[in-house]
Order: sequence, then structure tokens, then C-alpha cells
Amino acid sequence: MLWDVDHTLIETRGVGRAIYDRAFPAATGRPLAKLAQISGRTELDIMRESLRINGLEPTDEAVNRLARALIQGYEDAREELGTTGRALPGAYDTLAALADDPQIYQSVLTGNLREVARIKLEVFGLDRFLDLDAGAYGDDNPERLKLVAIAQRRAAERTGTTFGNDHTVLIGDTPKDVEAGLVAGVRVVGVATGKTTVEELREAGANVVFEQLDAGVLRAALSR
Repeated sequence: MLWDVDHTLIETRGVGRAIYDRAFPAATGRPLAKLAQISGRTELDIMRESLRINGLEPTDEAVNRLARALIQGYEDAREELGTTGRALPGAYDTLAALADDPQIYQSVLTGNLREVARIKLEVFGLDRFLDLDAGAYGDDNPERLKLVAIAQRRAAERTGTTFGNDHTVLIGDTPKDVEAGLVAGVRVVGVATGKTTVEELREAGANVVFEQLDAGVLRAALSR
């Protein structure tokens, strides 16, 4: 089971944007005049476009500097994130309940940088239910569509079990999450916990859509 992070399990409530506003000048020497569209994209993609639309060449060196600044920004803002942000309703209980099921193996598939995802999940105590070494992240590949295969490979290496498409479920809140799962050929659960509605997630092609997280309802739907 592969979980998206932002607006599926947690929300930063503006802290993420504030960190970007601080990290960008730390990395580039210039203020962040405009941030690239974020929803459903990988951090590599977001950083490259943000550099470009702010008049900077998105070289590997520039992207790496910005990535390091973002990671440090989240590290420095743990208390701010914990106070202002939140785990979404049902997230903790759902992950905890599924973690007790020996047939379910949980990790993440997120556009976040690996270390940023780790910090976010640690702040809200969600990391204990997820094998973060088996996930796929926004610094693995700029194309979200390629992350499912990366996560499946890592999970197999970690467990010695092959996770084929019939035994892989992606859970997310955006059409980009749905697209990534459908292109990879895995089952997709949409949760309308972000800005995308239930109807929009259904139209995007999600196999199952819920308004909020609930372990019992989720398990029942996936067992059909």
C-alpha cells in the first residue's frame, strides 16, 4: 500500500509555502517571486520550474542547493509544522489499524523530497507505521508516473516479496496520483481530503473514492 503524503495524510497549513519562501533566497540569493504549481507534482519538477520562472537556470547544482535548503528549512521548522500543520482526520488511526494486518505492507509514494517526507511524517507520528525505505520520492525521478515501479522494486528488495500490480494499491488525493497509479496498472484509491472533489477523483479514474480516511471502510473496499 503506497500512500501520498500532503493532503492525503497531513497538511502543512501554509508552513510548506513559508519554508519555500525562506529556502529559495538561502539557496539562490534572490527572493521567491513566484512558486511553480505544486499539486500532484514531484519536488524535482517544482524546483526546476520555480528556478526558471524566477529567472534562474535550473542546473543540477542549482536544484541541489535548493533541495538542501528545503530539507534544512523543514528540519528547522519542526516545531512550527507541528503547531500549525496537522495529521488529517483518520490518518493516524487508519495507518495504525492497517499496520496491525500482517497482509498489508505500507510505504509512501510522494512528490516530496525523501528527507522532507520523513520529517513531515515524523512530526505527526505517522512514520512508525510506514517503511519509508521502501517508498518512492520526488527526488527519485521528476516524473511521478515512474515512481510506482521504483516503490515496488524497493519493497521487494526490503521484504523478499514481489509486489505485482494486483497487490499494489496507491492512495492519493489528486488526479496526478490517480494517473500515476493507472499508468502503472495498480489499484487506485482516491481520498477527497485535499482540493479535489469526490466527483473529480472518480472522473480521473480512481477505482474507489472516499471522502475521508477510515481503515474499516478502506479494508472492506479493497477486499472486494
